[in-house]
Amino acid sequence: MIHQKNYHSLHLTSPKGTLIVEGPISGKEIASYEFHPGLVAFRPPSEQKQALIGIADLPEGRINVVRDENMIVGYVTFVYPDPMERWSEAKMENLIELGAIEIAPEYRGFQAGKSLLRLSMMDESMEDYIIITTEYYWHWDLKGSGLDVWEYRKVMEKMMNAGGLEWYATDDPEICSHPANCLMARIGKNIDTSSIQTFDQLRFQNRFMY
Repeated sequence: MIHQKNYHSLHLTSPKGTLIVEGPISGKEIASYEFHPGLVAFRPPSEQKQALIGIADLPEGRINVVRDENMIVGYVTFVYPDPMERWSEAKMENLIELGAIEIAPEYRGFQAGKSLLRLSMMDESMEDYIIITTEYYWHWDLKGSGLDVWEYRKVMEKMMNAGGLEWYATDDPEICSHPANCLMARIGKNIDTSSIQTFDQLRFQNRFMY
């Protein structure tokens, strides 16, 4: 599969001034930018920056960012699913995962996340993919946001909806382990019927178990 990555950018007006939303960008570009110290959801900022550099240079990897001048203040990652998860079992070349999205706390509240996802879908080659995201409440910044688990889930769903991702049912044990967890997906316009059927089989693996 040819992994086309078509660069797009847009400007976002915010109380912090005009922000640049852009991508996909290369590992070299990420390395040249500062990385906001508030981006701590998954690992310490310096380690997360290195992780993004690695993803950006994978054939299918995509990193889109929100930038305040020379500082990355938000990002979204797209990459093949973790080999340990069921979503990689069928080895679908046209299924990628929105693995992480994070906005630094002081840049939240003015649609930076939604803008990132809208920008991500501007790339016509995204129509060649089934894009999934697995939302687990233990990754959410409940403390920092002041929201309860259901309020945060609603915020996450609205943000994902901005990128065209919708809720999908699944019997995946990890997702089913808490009612706030969920699978969301966007099926591109160019996806064939057999790929949709394979995705359905991945979603429901225990259908015939009694």
